[in-house]
Amino acid sequence: MSKIKKFMYVNRRAPYGTVYALESLEVVLIGAAFDQDVSLAFIGDGVYQLKSDQDSSDSDQKNFSPIYQALGDYDVSKLYVEKESLEERGLTLEELMPLTYEDEDDDWAEKDSIRVVSRDEMAELMDQQDVLFNF
Repeated sequence: MSKIKKFMYVNRRAPYGTVYALESLEVVLIGAAFDQDVSLAFIGDGVYQLKSDQDSSDSDQKNFSPIYQALGDYDVSKLYVEKESLEERGLTLEELMPLTYEDEDDDWAEKDSIRVVSRDEMAELMDQQDVLFNF
């Protein structure tokens, strides 16, 4: 029996103006549908992807941020946000979307999906992955 591989999707770009953020989200959902061990990292301008109350009216793209709410339904519950990237952009955890999942090992308790980690912790998490996808 083969070992389940760990896949981390690293999001470094703002949500609108390019296709990277939307394509990352689509690939994550596909991977999760195939029972991959999926996690997401948000670094640099990628932290804006999780900001609440997004307005995409200045771009030619539809606001796709509500899709993040479905991640828990796909068993995607590990969203790592780099603390220094938040601070450098003047953002706080409270300004991000409240993303949760239901923990089946804890009587389906609702838990936060977003974990704020330091730059060093993020590097360690990346090092533990089998595959990194950069967007």
